[in-house]
Amino acid sequence: MAGIAFPLLEETALGGLWLMAIKASAVGFLALYAAQRTRGLRAAPFVVALALSAVGDAAIQLSFVAGGAAFFASHIAAIFFYRRYLRPEPSVARKWATILLLVSVPAVSWLLSGDILIGLYGLGLGGMAMAAWLSLFSQWRVGLGALLFVASDWLIFSRMGPVDLAPLPDLLIWPLYYIGQLLIATGVVQTLRRFRR
Repeated sequence: MAGIAFPLLEETALGGLWLMAIKASAVGFLALYAAQRTRGLRAAPFVVALALSAVGDAAIQLSFVAGGAAFFASHIAAIFFYRRYLRPEPSVARKWATILLLVSVPAVSWLLSGDILIGLYGLGLGGMAMAAWLSLFSQWRVGLGALLFVASDWLIFSRMGPVDLAPLPDLLIWPLYYIGQLLIATGVVQTLRRFRR
């Protein structure tokens, strides 16, 4: 409900702390869901990653830098988590594709924004996507969710630089981001519960 309510209320008179709370609760409830459904399993870093994303959703309403810092910390926590669950023998094609992700995500982030700090943030974003695709979690849930997260951030960065992608950012940033987080959260939780790890 929060994920649907935020974009509908974003352009209304409702604002300030109420809108921040609604926005943060969308992924915040995914963090609570993951914490509840993985109790007793080794999922604490993943829950922390989701919680930090929720903090980033709220903080970015006040400061782009503070929100970006929270999301960068979220990516580091997610990388740490995915590294615990590496795919035993990833194919050569998967390895090369994930290396391409690690290189292209920060490069495109920098080119779209024209800001070297955004490019450095892209290292964390690309590392998260790479780690998700190298993990044993479903590529069509967790891997796809990570790519949607990347696409959402690229649309944000396009607002800062010379490439005008309007009206795509206004239409797609939130849906891509939230659906990506939803796919990641449910994909990780279902896999962990299936294997009880």
